[in-house]
Amino acid sequence: MAVNLSAPAPGSLHPVAGLELGTARAHIRKPGRRDVLVARFAPGATAAGVFTRNRFCAAPVRACREHLASSAGAVRALVVNTGNANAGTGEQGLADARRTCEALAARLGCRADQVLPFSTGVILEHLPMDRLLAGLPDAVADLAPAHWAEAAEAIMTTDTVPKAASRRATIAGREVTVTGIAKGAGMIRPNMATMLSFVATDAAVPQALLQRWVREAADASFNRVTVDGDTSTNDSFVLVATGAGALRVDDDASPGAAELRATITDVARTLAQAIVRDGEGATKFISVVVERAASADEAAAVAYAIAHSPLVKTAFFASDPNLGRILCAIGYAGIDDLDVDRLELYLDDVRVASAGGRDPAYREEDGQRVMKQPEITVRTVLNRGTASTTVWTCDFSHDYVSINADYRS
Repeated sequence: MAVNLSAPAPGSLHPVAGLELGTARAHIRKPGRRDVLVARFAPGATAAGVFTRNRFCAAPVRACREHLASSAGAVRALVVNTGNANAGTGEQGLADARRTCEALAARLGCRADQVLPFSTGVILEHLPMDRLLAGLPDAVADLAPAHWAEAAEAIMTTDTVPKAASRRATIAGREVTVTGIAKGAGMIRPNMATMLSFVATDAAVPQALLQRWVREAADASFNRVTVDGDTSTNDSFVLVATGAGALRVDDDASPGAAELRATITDVARTLAQAIVRDGEGATKFISVVVERAASADEAAAVAYAIAHSPLVKTAFFASDPNLGRILCAIGYAGIDDLDVDRLELYLDDVRVASAGGRDPAYREEDGQRVMKQPEITVRTVLNRGTASTTVWTCDFSHDYVSINADYRS
């Protein structure tokens, strides 16, 4: 069960002018569930994306990169299937991704390189192209501006709830909408974290600026979460600006640019945290904060050492304040000149360690009180500089093993 996360109310997801979404049940892997999503964008829309750094990247990731380059980000549609990742499928997989784009482009009246394909699911199996292509007409017929909740459901794999977020704001005197969806629960580790996310705004933003913004948003959100330390073959985060609204941003100095960028990042961060809250088998949502590090890289190294440790994560599942595990993780984070006598460790407001050991005022019952909470902050103060960072993670439960052991059955 997800940690303090429920399915979004459809009415809370604001339509984005210049964007329609449609879904279909194509029976790609499991009968009766939505497993194909099509989104159509108005002419003039721009798109940018960041993708997995896994060298074994999936065929749709390769096709997306090619199409963003050849179309200069002037996209007209995207198509997503679940149940099959189309990864580890060689040249046939790439041909299948391209064929999917061609089929959708023919229906929508655009070029194939203006369609971005995405897949998620089981690796090392070829796409069931007959079922996928047969599902496209139903998805196109279903296109409508308000179908965000259905779209979030259609991209799920092991997720237990759909993930979506939406903001409507007045920026530079103009009403602007930013809405997005995401999927992911396992194989979550930055660069990128198996996740997919699509965020759209009705503002007009040039593609070069949008590309920088999507990278910055990813670094502040999806590249700050981890469930199990695995980087998937299919991870993709795409940002679309339809240009159908009243706000136009030409560069960072344009009126409203900073506010729009912040709103996009806020939506991305909400979606990223939702992925962790719905981590496979998760029972705890954990914020790992590192303060007063000598550099941002140093802060991140310590944060991820804590967040990735199976021993730390299983202790949180058991609500066991076995806090030596956290100190152990900090110690192997790669800071050779770390002065442990200056370090402070907190669980929420409880100072656990100081001056190189257990804090004199720390009591086991205080630690256990915090560890029983569904949301916990682990705060490490290195006292080496001014840099800080936050990473979001979850615990490891029995269900994590069961979900992944049974994934293909």
